[in-house]
Amino acid sequence: MTFKSTAGLLLAFLGIASSVQAQQESATGGQPVSKYNYHDAFAPLFYTKNGNEFRAADGAPGAQYWQNRADYQLSAKLNDQTSEITGSEILTYTNNSPQKLGFLWMQLDQNLFKQDSRGSAIVPVTGSRNGGHGQVFDAGYKIKSVKIAGTDTELKYLINDTRMQIFLPKEVAPAGGQIKIKIDYSFVSPDYGSDRTGVLATKNGKVFTIAQWYPRMCVYDDVLGWNTVPYSGPGEFYLEYGDFDLSITAPASHIVVASGELLNPQEVYTAEQQKRWAEAAVSEKTVIIRSAKEVTNPASRPSGKAELTWRFKIKNARDASWASSASFIVDAAKMDLPSGKKSLAISAYPEESDGNDAWGRSTEYVKKSVEFNSKKWFEYPYPAATAVAGIVGGMEYPGIVFCGYKAKKGSLWGVNDHEFGHTWFPMIVGSNERLYGWMDEGFNTFINTLTTADFNSGEYAPKKPADMERVGDYLTKPDLETVMSAPTNLKERNNGLLLYFKPGTGLTLLREQILGKERFDFAFRTYVERWAFKHPTPDDFFRTMENAAGESLQWFWRGWFVNNWRHDVAVTDLKYIDGDASKGALITLVSMEKLPMPTILDIKLKSGKVDRVNLPVEIWERNSTFIYKHPSTEEIESVTYDPEKVLPDVNPDNNVWKK
Repeated sequence: MTFKSTAGLLLAFLGIASSVQAQQESATGGQPVSKYNYHDAFAPLFYTKNGNEFRAADGAPGAQYWQNRADYQLSAKLNDQTSEITGSEILTYTNNSPQKLGFLWMQLDQNLFKQDSRGSAIVPVTGSRNGGHGQVFDAGYKIKSVKIAGTDTELKYLINDTRMQIFLPKEVAPAGGQIKIKIDYSFVSPDYGSDRTGVLATKNGKVFTIAQWYPRMCVYDDVLGWNTVPYSGPGEFYLEYGDFDLSITAPASHIVVASGELLNPQEVYTAEQQKRWAEAAVSEKTVIIRSAKEVTNPASRPSGKAELTWRFKIKNARDASWASSASFIVDAAKMDLPSGKKSLAISAYPEESDGNDAWGRSTEYVKKSVEFNSKKWFEYPYPAATAVAGIVGGMEYPGIVFCGYKAKKGSLWGVNDHEFGHTWFPMIVGSNERLYGWMDEGFNTFINTLTTADFNSGEYAPKKPADMERVGDYLTKPDLETVMSAPTNLKERNNGLLLYFKPGTGLTLLREQILGKERFDFAFRTYVERWAFKHPTPDDFFRTMENAAGESLQWFWRGWFVNNWRHDVAVTDLKYIDGDASKGALITLVSMEKLPMPTILDIKLKSGKVDRVNLPVEIWERNSTFIYKHPSTEEIESVTYDPEKVLPDVNPDNNVWKK
């Protein structure tokens, strides 16, 4: 092609572009052209890396995917007078990576509550949910010894804030090499610990909800190597999977509940209580194990010892937690799981939380929430699901959750449902919460909408559908950070929006308006099944959804998750073909903001009939202005974009054209 012909082609193109621009300006009344650019929205190369042997291009784990393993034998003793916990840990760490490991990194989360911690330093003067709420006490871990298990060989270690680096005398071999380490330690529990652990005073004794209570392995993965981002409060956790054996020693007046299966009920419960447990194991209705009247009766606890040791076991879990109190009322019921596997829903709560409008219904809530998600996505993997009423507003751990003791009615359903929804994200699908909090909070917020709609035919469901226009305007405010931001990079007031509600709303949009329920549910279930007890990244989720649903969704990931783009479509004009309504109408739509969406129109005819029109997102693939030809045969009274307000359109004022 010669330069002259190239120049001619360029001039012709500029002429066409000028014509289009004139049409756009005419359509918008001479106002500035929209912000929408289809080159940005539908740009290529969304994925910057190809699939490899560890993570396949279709979003599945690769043929050589690996992850390391951490098994724990944990023993702890609670001093209920001083709130001190004295513990011993035997860690068996398996290195399945292809690299030798000459040192290990562990998390020391209790160090957050030290006055000189990084987390304490960043608490704003206006206050925060995170940190220790200004408590001054002997906080943090006291590491007494770190040894090769079964020997007297002391290991060198270095503690920096909430991390401990352990230097090994010999590298842990790749592809299955193991090391066993014994750590002795103690710490004093905060009364309020970043809304994840703490101590509640009740009239019948303190309620201890104990979490982040042992040195935990950092994850070593194929993405970043060692994941050592310090714990500062906003970001949660990223943990390896393994088996846990727990031994918790507490005053004999206490009842202890924990992650997993209780192994020695005959030692810690009375004969009558063991009988009630057996009844609960086959009961659809809640069975009282220890009633409110029995709490102050010494006969409701085994006699003869000052202390009792409770033993629990949970397999293939990423963590374990426990609670202990002399004030616990306990009840339980069986859960009906798809495979027929046995599991119990359990609640433990003080008298202050009792009542049919409050924690007296907790076990019912736990049972129904777990049963629904087990059938919908992936079967609940643990032998018990225990809800504990305490000072913590809401926090999840494998097989056990802590929820606010004052919650009742819909708020108690909501917190129990949400915290046990975390069984699927991140307890089963083990994403990196420290970096991508939205992959557990947002996904869980989404599945909560389905459980709530199902529970008792919508007992606590919203009375009317959400106005997605108002929701969209709120979730895409120009001053918001992006969903993909790490939790520590968000203004604290935006955590709820960007970790929970915006990604949750995004999945609702995908399910209801973009893919449809059947395609979405299959793809989402595929993601859960592929990455159960593994460590997915955002790309693994995006790729799985696209491959399983058979749809390129890169425009949506780019606009809703990676960027904070807004959506706004204007209905700007209507003309009849040749000026004759019987020949059809040309309806002009303009995408005013950066985020495209499928288009929904209601076209009301003079006769009163309303035509519903659905146009795919591809109308915006090469247009910022689109003219839709409607085959009407009579005059049109009005055209309404998004008539049921199911799209996140931020400007409803330009959604309607009227005759």
